[in-house]
Amino acid sequence: MKWILISMLCIFASGCGVVAAPCRIASAAIKIVPVVGDVAAAPTDACAEVID
Repeated sequence: MKWILISMLCIFASGCGVVAAPCRIASAAIKIVPVVGDVAAAPTDACAEVID
């Protein structure tokens, strides 16, 4: 029974990257903008970090 619980937790933990993907894609798109891109992408970077 313990092994089933551990494997289920691992499956759900690995899905965090999938959930954070939209934040990371938006961040990458915003960072393309010259000069202000890095500053403007800070909130989306924070979103991805919170999800991870």
